[in-house]
Amino acid sequence: MLRNASSFFAGLAAAGAWPHAASAQQTPLIGLLSSRSPDESRNLLSAFRRGLGESGYVEGQNVRVEYRFGLGQYDAMVALARELASRPLAVLISVGGDPAALAARAVEVTMPVVSIFGTDPVELGLVASLNRPGGNITGFSNLTLSLEPKRLGLLRELVPEANTAGVLLNPARPAADNQLAHLREAAGSVGLKLHVLKASTDTEIEAAFAGVERYGLSALVVGTDPFFHTVRHKLADLAARHRLPAMYGFREFVEAGGLMSYGVDLFEAYRQVGLYAGRVLKGERPADLPVIQPTKFEFVINLRTAKALGLATPPTLLARADEVIE
Repeated sequence: MLRNASSFFAGLAAAGAWPHAASAQQTPLIGLLSSRSPDESRNLLSAFRRGLGESGYVEGQNVRVEYRFGLGQYDAMVALARELASRPLAVLISVGGDPAALAARAVEVTMPVVSIFGTDPVELGLVASLNRPGGNITGFSNLTLSLEPKRLGLLRELVPEANTAGVLLNPARPAADNQLAHLREAAGSVGLKLHVLKASTDTEIEAAFAGVERYGLSALVVGTDPFFHTVRHKLADLAARHRLPAMYGFREFVEAGGLMSYGVDLFEAYRQVGLYAGRVLKGERPADLPVIQPTKFEFVINLRTAKALGLATPPTLLARADEVIE
């Protein structure tokens, strides 16, 4: 299935099957498909618009943007992608992790696609290679899965007495099993036992945290997932209520009161997607635009949360932090 879809996209690229925006309409139309929600994505969407602006396009002036949001419900993504694909789009933007990119593939869109990937897009069969995507899709890879072991190591460093940690995963995410494999390998290397907690709805999140005392968990890793991002304030509040040191994938969780995070700068990722969208609008093909890989990762600690949890933060750990929230 992955091989056939990848071949399909490659064939479109070779044939030049999608029309360029400028020839299709006077003001090009961009479709933006996100698995997240509009309210909590506001600052990220402003980063996307900044990238567009840097490439010469301003929404409402010389480009239009039509939005669809999945609100963390992955089973809605294909229908939303189909809606957007029926419009005369010059380019489709898929953000909020792999569910959006996979939904675009599922409806076999023929226009250029610029995505933010959470998993290796080559492994998913979305591109032929990172340097030469070869089809009608390219974008930014935030390497979330490969960073899970690093996050677990940092958590272990802050809470060295922890013996058993919970890992919260969304079973509805296609990459959940791969996430767990990475985390289990890392946990073994630092002598930590993992207990898997699963949640894909608000109710299941409450139930997962209810098991913290029952399983004797002394720390938590929240797996990177677009749905978890939409409910990050809830997750941070629950971790504080259960006095559970927790590691997250993005700084937004720490700004919401979470303990610490390690990951890419999502604002920069969305800006880069905006830049790529502008390049496509000017005639460049996704097949020729390399998938962008981050070169900088942010380690953020919330000292207020650490103090509330009674944690003494080692100076060596603080020295490595890119930002400390006090």
